[in-house]
Amino acid sequence: LHSGEVVVRTIGNDLRMDYSAVGQTTHLAARMEQLAPPGGIRLTGEVLRLAQGFIEAGPLGPMPIKGLAGSVEVFELLGSRPTRTRFQAAVARGLTCFVGRDPELAALHQALARGLAGCGQVVALVGEAGVGKSRLVWEFTHSRRTEGWMILESGSVSYGKATAYLPVIDLLKAYWQIESRDDPRKVRQKVTGRLLALDRALEPTLPAFLSLLDVPVEDPAWQALDPPQRRQRTLDACQRLFLREAQVQPVLLVFEDLHWIDTETQAFLDSLVESLPAARFLLLVNYRPEYRHTWGSKTYYTQLRIDPLPTESAGVLLRALLGTDPGLEPLKRVLVERTEGNPFFLEESVQALVETGVLAGQRGAYRMTKPLEVRQIPATVQAILAARIDRLPSEDKRLLQAASVIGKNVPLPLLQAIADVPDNSLRRGLGDLQAAEFLYESSLFPNLQYTFKHALTHEVAYGSLLQERRRALHARIAEAIEALYPDRLAEQVESLARHAFRGEGWEKAVTYLRQAGAKALSRSAYREAVVFFEQALASLAQLPDTRQKIERAIDLRLDLRQSLFPLGEFATALGVLREADDLARKHDDPRRLGWVSAYLSGHHVHTGGHVAEMRTFAQRVEAIAERLGDIPLQIAAEYYLAAASQLSGDYRGAEQVCRKLMQALQGQPIRERFGLVVSPAVMWRATLTRTLAERGLFDGGDAYGQEAIRIAEELDHPFSVVVGCLDLAYLKSVRGELSQAARLLERAIAQCREWNITSHTPIAMAFWGYVHALSGRIGEGISVLRQALTAYERAGIGYYLSLSVNLLGEAYLLADQVESARACADRAVMLARGRGERGHEAWALRLLGEIASRPDPPHVETAEGHFAQALALADELGMRPLFAHCHLGFGRLCRRTGRRDQAREHLTTAATMYGEMGMGFWLERARPELTVLG
Repeated sequence: LHSGEVVVRTIGNDLRMDYSAVGQTTHLAARMEQLAPPGGIRLTGEVLRLAQGFIEAGPLGPMPIKGLAGSVEVFELLGSRPTRTRFQAAVARGLTCFVGRDPELAALHQALARGLAGCGQVVALVGEAGVGKSRLVWEFTHSRRTEGWMILESGSVSYGKATAYLPVIDLLKAYWQIESRDDPRKVRQKVTGRLLALDRALEPTLPAFLSLLDVPVEDPAWQALDPPQRRQRTLDACQRLFLREAQVQPVLLVFEDLHWIDTETQAFLDSLVESLPAARFLLLVNYRPEYRHTWGSKTYYTQLRIDPLPTESAGVLLRALLGTDPGLEPLKRVLVERTEGNPFFLEESVQALVETGVLAGQRGAYRMTKPLEVRQIPATVQAILAARIDRLPSEDKRLLQAASVIGKNVPLPLLQAIADVPDNSLRRGLGDLQAAEFLYESSLFPNLQYTFKHALTHEVAYGSLLQERRRALHARIAEAIEALYPDRLAEQVESLARHAFRGEGWEKAVTYLRQAGAKALSRSAYREAVVFFEQALASLAQLPDTRQKIERAIDLRLDLRQSLFPLGEFATALGVLREADDLARKHDDPRRLGWVSAYLSGHHVHTGGHVAEMRTFAQRVEAIAERLGDIPLQIAAEYYLAAASQLSGDYRGAEQVCRKLMQALQGQPIRERFGLVVSPAVMWRATLTRTLAERGLFDGGDAYGQEAIRIAEELDHPFSVVVGCLDLAYLKSVRGELSQAARLLERAIAQCREWNITSHTPIAMAFWGYVHALSGRIGEGISVLRQALTAYERAGIGYYLSLSVNLLGEAYLLADQVESARACADRAVMLARGRGERGHEAWALRLLGEIASRPDPPHVETAEGHFAQALALADELGMRPLFAHCHLGFGRLCRRTGRRDQAREHLTTAATMYGEMGMGFWLERARPELTVLG
């Protein structure tokens, strides 16, 4: 390839005319061809200069060329840059003048300077569709001020919300220069090579990036992670990559159209924003006004409102578009008034007037050819676009509509597969649509790709289709994707799901939607997963009734439950489980009924159902597992039976179930979780820790707790680490080892926040607040406990709620806020009795006894009644620490009311028990009471 001036001559006769170019340019091009090996392309510096930014080329050095005196610099064409923006395409045609945005550009330049100085910045451009947000971004990123910056751009599309990380994936593909033709091996090479060249310390992030790019990950440690862990690793990996790159060169990330963003890309941006203050970084985003985020309070955040052009600036733009013919002045006034200064609306209005013959000439030199009627300018840009589409020749209109069904980005091979026109007609039609500025070329290599000029253009074209043709096109697109990308269906699964669903290909829709849901779930993109699974169920309902359909209906509901639960949508999840339960019962599917029952038991554990219901479901699971000989189901049964026993106060029974679970796990891989949230190997040890703590067997419980945490750490499973820390911290707090309990709780809270484990955050905060109060930091403890209970209410969590309310009451009593303490204790008793939590009820009754003992004189009869009830329950359930606390409270009450012998008896019992159990903190509280008695 070579480019330059040529002499053109005609050859042929009257019937046929061809052209031939002669001269040095063609000579040099021919020599480049001779130098190129088979399958290779050689080019000169002139070609490289003209194609700069669109291609990748490698220098081969100067080479002698026959017929030329000197050497010529020769380059090897390596490939193309993956995309061209619509503004890059517009540059080739000639951009309209850029007006009215000087203040905004100045603000962007200031943010750029601060970012360059190491004070990372976030700038948001906010405005309605068509006001020029993207044009401002283009002008800024292509200014001389951004030279030396790494600039990466991405954006969202209207149908992209269902695909987790879609803009992030596009950004990473641009960073690694990944092309659509690259197979997984090539992608792996590109990612690994550049990542390790940047910093070998980033090597642990490799599985996260490969997974995002749909490259198989062979790392067993990655495979063992559950979705929340993978999600956090993915967010951390992306953040680390760009922040590390910013240490090498300043980084400008551009994200457009955030109003269409998916939740995981939002999470990435939220995480990135938190880390920017000390980085050489500028994050530039744009969106429509309806979009919301949480960055507004950041000192390094700037929001720029992009309004329509003022009248003067709109006039300058129209002068550039239309020209200076005096006869155009009335038209310009009408256009400014009708469009209210919206630049895209102005451009489309002018184009519409040209197409309808009101204007003749060329850009910048139009003239009126007939009088203008105001009704010829539609009142909205959507109406203009619809009218322009309707005026297209029928073949071009059908082609544009077909392209709109594919999406905003239109790969040529896919369009060829569905367009139903000969190839030459297709290319002619695409040329016409480009000339009319509906489409532009956005990618040249390895396959040509077109993109709609504006999101509104795509929306209007899609909306102009009749429903039946739209459905048929979606169905054909799904078939075409299967045929074109047979080895890359995992990468295309979201598109396949969308087209199969909208094309009403119900069998394919169920398959692809479930796969897309599973992919989203594996990335902790729960909201996107819910949409896919709900659409899969809707598709399944259209299929004939068969046994397989019922099985799939149950499985999809279990998938949906797994997605709803982390979102805190417990009521919806319960409804889904009940539907699955009905289906499994009606169609006699014991294995699926077992798993539905297991999840129903877990639902009641978490949301505050009665312990008897938990036990009933878990016992059903146990019976089914024994009948089927199903080990995973048996493990799930013991898992939930242990939880039900512990919550009910049956601590001896809980210990027996835990040991039964331990036996069931023998010979099983320690990493296997059997579909459960917490590792069973961790869970039985943690539950034993808590049950032994309630019985005063602290040394044995401590050993199990330490082992639970060690295994959780070995598994690198944050949820299991949290559970292990919480239960060991509970033991430490009951024993009175408060500093150790505080450290464990601080770790649990940090893990909950880092890994978004919202279900256990309130529990950890409540215990932490209580430990603070017991350690003397009473005000701080009460504040944390109140925050914890607010979090309980907001999340709809019932797990340990009665105990947490009681702990707040304990803290209030330490602060002498007796009435607040009584309200908490009364509520704790009510909650515990309502759920069948007899152990928690006993703790709350003891608190009521302490509260009744507090006034002067004390309410003796009331206090004794509460202490007696608490003692009876503690004795029945084997709760020795609580039993000792009740004797301590009874002894204080008797001392204050002059019953010295009874006081000595109770206090001696308490002190003896504290000593036997190694509860030194509490023993030190009992001894002064005995000393007073003499």
